[in-house]
Amino acid sequence: MSFRYLEYHAARDVANVVVDGAPNDSTVLTLTHWPGIGQPPGFAADLSAQMSFEFVRSGASVDADVVTNNHFDQDGLVAMYALIEPDGALHHQDLLIDVAAAGDFATYRYRQAAQTSMAIAAYADPRRSPFAADLTGPYEEQCAVLYERLLERLLDMVLHPSEFSELWDDEDRQLTGSEAALASGAITIEERPDIDLAIVDIAQSEPPRRGHRFATDEHLGVHPMAINNATGCLRILQVHGRRYTYTDRYESWVQYRSRRPLPRVDLRPLARSLGAIDAATAWTASGPSSLTAQLQTVEESSLDRTVVLDHLIEHLRSAPHAWNPYARQGDPPDRSVSATDVPSNRPG
Repeated sequence: MSFRYLEYHAARDVANVVVDGAPNDSTVLTLTHWPGIGQPPGFAADLSAQMSFEFVRSGASVDADVVTNNHFDQDGLVAMYALIEPDGALHHQDLLIDVAAAGDFATYRYRQAAQTSMAIAAYADPRRSPFAADLTGPYEEQCAVLYERLLERLLDMVLHPSEFSELWDDEDRQLTGSEAALASGAITIEERPDIDLAIVDIAQSEPPRRGHRFATDEHLGVHPMAINNATGCLRILQVHGRRYTYTDRYESWVQYRSRRPLPRVDLRPLARSLGAIDAATAWTASGPSSLTAQLQTVEESSLDRTVVLDHLIEHLRSAPHAWNPYARQGDPPDRSVSATDVPSNRPG
């Protein structure tokens, strides 16, 4: 069966399939790895795009011909394309799924998929997008513009990336520089498998490098694809002199299926305790429901690496679990996720 795209709010009035987001009042099938949302039997996967491909290959049908999503990003775009253009999508499945992985998990197998993910992020950025003049309205209108135009371009973008190089060339150099620093030893990674932690030590001489996350976020430090391709650990501590950034990777926010990530803990108490002993700077932390929860210094810290690492490891080992993406909405209140925890309009 074939589908057509319809903007999320307009789709509330017709039977629809939602990919990579939250269902609305008229949704008859939801193919998403988002937390708290049930996955149809036989279609569970790490990425929403993989779920869409499983649906297409299964030959299953639903009483709907509309596909929609409440946000725009790479995984959602690929998932939607698989339903709208199933023949072409299946022929290039590996490349397209790698685009989705590059956007959501900041990993890649094929460099052209990484470059396509970078280009998609550029299209979604009103500061750089060739569609900037049409990205000034409400978020749902911006999503509609991006889906309508990039569904037409997606296959060309991944098969002929050089034609879109002005959108990814700068970030691609940032990735190359990050990977070269890892190869030279200017950036090293020490893993603590028992707590799924990778400690990334960055030489003082290394410059910060920019990299995108999803379709709207930007990371400054080491390009996240370089780090995530180099370690399977889902908890990352970056140490650059006395600047510290800890990140829970996105894999622990979604219903990841390849393995069960260790549950997230709330980083905010740790930020307060480190801030209380740091004479030089404040520490900030986001909540465990953040897409990529972070703990970081505002400025250079007065604390040695050993002190920070000791506090972090103890907190990861002893703090109560604070996020359970596998709990279903409506489960008993002793579960970690409730309906109010699950965002209704966020990238991922």
